[in-house]
Amino acid sequence: MRPRIGIVTISDRASKGVYEDLGGPAIRDTLKAYLTTEWEESYHVIPDEQPVIEATLKALCDDEGCCLVLTTGGTGPSPRDVTPEATRAVCPRILDGFGERMRAVSLQYVPTAILSRQMAGLRGASLVVNLPGRPKSIRECLDAVFPAIPYCIELAGGPILETDPAVLKAFRPAR
Repeated sequence: MRPRIGIVTISDRASKGVYEDLGGPAIRDTLKAYLTTEWEESYHVIPDEQPVIEATLKALCDDEGCCLVLTTGGTGPSPRDVTPEATRAVCPRILDGFGERMRAVSLQYVPTAILSRQMAGLRGASLVVNLPGRPKSIRECLDAVFPAIPYCIELAGGPILETDPAVLKAFRPAR
């Protein structure tokens, strides 16, 4: 059985069709470049509503068995940005290093990276990672944290994800 990966764009306007979602496809393209393991996708575009985000994350982790859920959008300081709150509500174990690393990398490009509230957490054997909304920022942040993601998923009891070392080398300790 192929591992399942959830891709969730959180945007009021994209969920209403006001504009095209660019974040979800950017995540998909990045994963296709990184992973040699065949995987199945569960893709959603939802509004920035905390109950909807929580329900979507729970369904992806608990019902669909996604080993990894990557969200984009809703991590800024505006009152409508509630992705981190929803993630905290459904993930009993928060992994602070993901947000710290993504902000550190983003600060190399824009001073407003300090306003970002990206984070990650575990819900059972599922890793949930909140990414920024811009495709360029998504790739920069994934380049920074993805080397640790396959090993994190393994440690949580999930499947083995292999990467293309010519594109991105996943870290695994020597055994």
